[in-house]
Amino acid sequence: MRPAADRLAQLLGHFLPGPLPVRIRAWDGSQTGPADAPLVTLRSPQALRRLLWQPGELGLAEAYVTGDLDVDGDLAHSLSQAGRTVRDRPAARPRPAGMAAATALAVRLGVVGLPPKRPEGRAHLAGSLQSAARDRAAISHHYDLSNEFYELLLDESMAYSCAYWTRPDDPAYTLADAQRDKLELICRKLGLRAGDRLLDVGCGWGSLTVHAAREHKARVTAVTLSQAQRDFVAERAVREGVADLVDVTFRHWRHIDGGGYDAAAAVEMGEHVGEAECPAFTTKLHDALRPEGRLLIQQMSRGAHAPGGGAFIETYIAPDMHMRPVGRTVDLLEDAGLEVRSTESLREHYTTTIDAWRTTLDDRWEEVRALVGETTGRVWRLYLAGASLAFAERRMGVDQILAVRPTREGGSAMPATPTTWYTDQSPA
Repeated sequence: MRPAADRLAQLLGHFLPGPLPVRIRAWDGSQTGPADAPLVTLRSPQALRRLLWQPGELGLAEAYVTGDLDVDGDLAHSLSQAGRTVRDRPAARPRPAGMAAATALAVRLGVVGLPPKRPEGRAHLAGSLQSAARDRAAISHHYDLSNEFYELLLDESMAYSCAYWTRPDDPAYTLADAQRDKLELICRKLGLRAGDRLLDVGCGWGSLTVHAAREHKARVTAVTLSQAQRDFVAERAVREGVADLVDVTFRHWRHIDGGGYDAAAAVEMGEHVGEAECPAFTTKLHDALRPEGRLLIQQMSRGAHAPGGGAFIETYIAPDMHMRPVGRTVDLLEDAGLEVRSTESLREHYTTTIDAWRTTLDDRWEEVRALVGETTGRVWRLYLAGASLAFAERRMGVDQILAVRPTREGGSAMPATPTTWYTDQSPA
C-alpha cells in the first residue's frame, strides 16, 4: 500500500496547485512536502475528517486543539510561512472528474466517516444580540475562565491589553515595565490629579483602576460585567491599600449612572459593544464626563469588511466581538459631541505584548494544563499565535484615542502640546 503521506499529497493537489505549503507527517510515519516548509503532523485521518465536516478555519483549528493535528516549532512562524505560500497562489477549482478522484482518495484514506466529536470550550450564547444577559454571558465565557489562569498568563499588573514598550531593546525591560508605562501614559493623557474622579469602564482585573488610585490619588469607579473580576478588583484594592479610593461595581455599561467625572477610560472594552449599540455607548461616555473632562479609548480595529475576530476566536475565545476601523470609532465619538484630540497606533506594541504572553504560556505549560486542561491550553496557544500574526501582518490594529467633552464655548483645557505625556514623570 502506498504511504499515507503520498496519498495525502495527491488528495491536497486537487485543491492546492503547486508544491504543498507544509511538510506533512502522516499517521503511518511517512512524510511528504518541501523539506524547508513547516512540519505538520496528522495523528489520524480524523484531522482531515474535521475539515470535511467543517471546512476552513474552524475545522483546522479544532483539529489542532484536539491534538489530531500538530505543528512542529513556533506556531506563529509556521502559520505565517504557510499562510504566505497559500495567499501567493491562485486557488484551484477542481473539475467534476477531479472531485470524484479526490472523493475516492478520501474514502481510501479513511477520511470519510461520521462527524468527530467537537472539542469542549465552545461558547453557547442565547438571547438577542447585545442584550444585557447575552453580553454578560459573552464576557463570562472569556474572562471567567479562572482568575488563576490569567494570573499565570499575565504579569503582576494583571493588565490584559496592549502594553507600551518604551525600551523594547533593553533585555532588563519586562512586560511588567511595559504595562506600567502604558498605564502611566493613559493617566497622563487623561490629565489625572489627586482627587479627580475617573470612570474605568470594563476594568478587567483592575490594573488601571489601581494604578490611577495609587499613583495619582484619583477616585475611581470601576465597572465590569464579570463577577470574578469584580470580586478580584475589590480584594485587590484592599490588598494594595486603595480601597478608600476605589468603588468597583458589577453592572452593564448601559446601567452606569451619574455624571461629572473628570475622566473616563475604556481599555479594549469597546470591542464587546455591538455595532448597533456604539452610538449609545459613546453618548453614555460623553454624558458621564463634566465639561472639559477627558476620555481615553484603547481599542482594537479591523477593516470594515472583517469586523469580527474570525470563526475560531468568535467560537472559542470572544463571542460577539465586533471591531471597526479606527476612523469609524473617531466618527462615533465626534457624533456623540466629543472632540477627538489625539490618536496613537500601538499595533507593533501588541505583537510584542502577545509574544510575551506566548512565552509565558509555553514556559508554564504544565501549570496551564493542570489548571485548565490540554484542550483549553491548546485553544489559547493557537489564539495567541494567530493574534500575534494578525497585528504583525496589519490585519488588525490597536489605537489609543483621546477625546474631550468641550464646554459650550469650545473650551477644552487641553495642554498646548502633548510633550509632558511622554517626558514628564510627574502627573499631568
